[in-house]
Amino acid sequence: MPRLIDLSTPVRTGHFRWAVDRRLAKAHDTGAGQATWAGWNVHGFTHMDSPRHVDPEGFTTDAITLDMTVGPGAVLDVSDVPANTPIAVERLAAAGAHLRRGDFALIRTRWDERASLDTPDFWLNAPWMTAEGSIWLREQGVKAVGFDFPQDHCIRFFLTGEKRPPLPEHVTHYHLLARGVIMFEYLCNMGALTQPRNQVVGLPVKLPDADGAPARVIAMEEAP
Repeated sequence: MPRLIDLSTPVRTGHFRWAVDRRLAKAHDTGAGQATWAGWNVHGFTHMDSPRHVDPEGFTTDAITLDMTVGPGAVLDVSDVPANTPIAVERLAAAGAHLRRGDFALIRTRWDERASLDTPDFWLNAPWMTAEGSIWLREQGVKAVGFDFPQDHCIRFFLTGEKRPPLPEHVTHYHLLARGVIMFEYLCNMGALTQPRNQVVGLPVKLPDADGAPARVIAMEEAP
């Protein structure tokens, strides 16, 4: 049986960026069993973006089929990139020599091992993707990309108090997502991956006509 690696962050209450409304809709002490109510921004925690997130004419979750988010994966290991540093296109290309057209690319920085998603440090000091690196990824013909770090430098605006930057500064959203490459954000545990290639299963919640959806993402590695 393949080895299964969970790449998904847990949905926790009390997160300083994403409010999670979680409560008991009914409880055992009423004699009616237990049911939990939960709600949060679909772009919080591990989730999938569809192009409608950034493009008013982009396709929504309705158009995303299983073959677009499940399939062969390639791990691009750039975990040696220092904190608060751009990931140069040359570094990304060197890490992606084994990348194939149609792959689900996993960009691994292991940033979750250096900073907690629950702290400002995760957002303010992470490495980030460049426009050139994003274009290079798209030109390799990848169908989906997963990131374990806040991949656009300008996402820091929500902590620094800056005005929301224009879309082209959100380089992965502009050069990948807006051009039809599906994105999965805030993955974790990529340090547990031991092989450069695997099978990736990204399963967004089946939320019709939406700009994104919460997702469970796993990788499957064959035994050596």
